[in-house]
Formats: sequence, C-alpha cells, structure tokens
Amino acid sequence: EVQLVESGGGLVKTGGSLRLSCAASGFNFDDYAIGWFRQAPGKERDGISGISIRGEHTYYDESVKGRFTISSDSAKKMVYLEMNSLKPEDTGVYYCAAFFWSRSWAPLFLGEADYWGQGTQVTVSS
Repeated sequence: EVQLVESGGGLVKTGGSLRLSCAASGFNFDDYAIGWFRQAPGKERDGISGISIRGEHTYYDESVKGRFTISSDSAKKMVYLEMNSLKPEDTGVYYCAAFFWSRSWAPLFLGEADYWGQGTQVTVSS
C-alpha cells in the first residue's frame, strides 16, 4: 500500500520555525521526486518546493526561497521541509506528494502527482 504521511505541523508565531516530515512507503522511492504543496484558506493548492531522486535537484517557489529548505533521506524514505522566518501568509495545509521523476518540475507547477499525503496544518499567527 502506498503511503505518504506528513507530520510536524502546528501553530507558530511570525518569525518562528517548523520542520515538516514526509514518510513514504509502498513505492520505489528512488524513482520519484517529492514535492511539498501548500493550500492556503480559500485558495488553490500550490507547489512550493520539490526534491528529486537522491536530492540531486531542488526547487523552491519564490514565496519560500531563502526561508525554506527541502532535504531527503533515501535510506529512511523521508523528506523534510525546514521552514524558517515563517509569515502569516505561510498558513495553510501542507501536503507532500510523489511524482515520477522525469527531470521536470511540471507536476509541481500543475498540481499533478501520483501519490498524495493527507496533509498537515501549519498556522502562523501575527
């Protein structure tokens, strides 16, 4: 059974930090890229960061560049999103998702993935 399970969300004040984790199982982790998506209240789900096989390539949306860091541990089938200098506009449900890596971030931009997690809530208070 394919599973992506996010954890690490919570309530934090502006300027604070959180570390999200995504645990993957049930598929060949090394064939897939993992993306983090954020869905703010009343808005569409947007891809904000991604990491390719063995961490060779990473992507950051401009809204998080310089503040968020994505990393992976292939042996543990884990992907992490370190979020620093959080802002109220970072509030939303964060999903990790897996898409077959074809050296393109298009699935991240299009919101298309093969497997999705259930999401974890991040709330940044002002």
